[in-house]
Amino acid sequence: MITDDATAPDDQVGIHRISTDGPAIAVPQDALDLIGEAWGASASTVVVPVGRFDPTFFDLRSGLLGEVTQKFVNYRIRLVVLGDVTAHDAASDAFRDYLRETNAGGQIWFVADEAELLGRIGADA
Repeated sequence: MITDDATAPDDQVGIHRISTDGPAIAVPQDALDLIGEAWGASASTVVVPVGRFDPTFFDLRSGLLGEVTQKFVNYRIRLVVLGDVTAHDAASDAFRDYLRETNAGGQIWFVADEAELLGRIGADA
């Protein structure tokens, strides 16, 4: 199990929020665990703080980002990475392009803060 006692579903909008504390999301199985938890919470969106991802997640060459996000797409659960990714954005043109493409869609979002998340969800409703 990838979550802990601080994990809480947000019943108002079908959001499953993952705590900032807990094990890193470091392998594709962790994504499947989150998806299962989302289904158990009847949530269509999983919000994961940026700090919960293993650093290799942000290195496109590792393949982890692609494997994790593809699982969310396959199971039709929205993944929201919540927090500052500007260091990763500045370090990699490929990651910057990935951010632009995914944020233009409805399935994988990278948002800087709670206000941006709520704005995106409101616009998507």
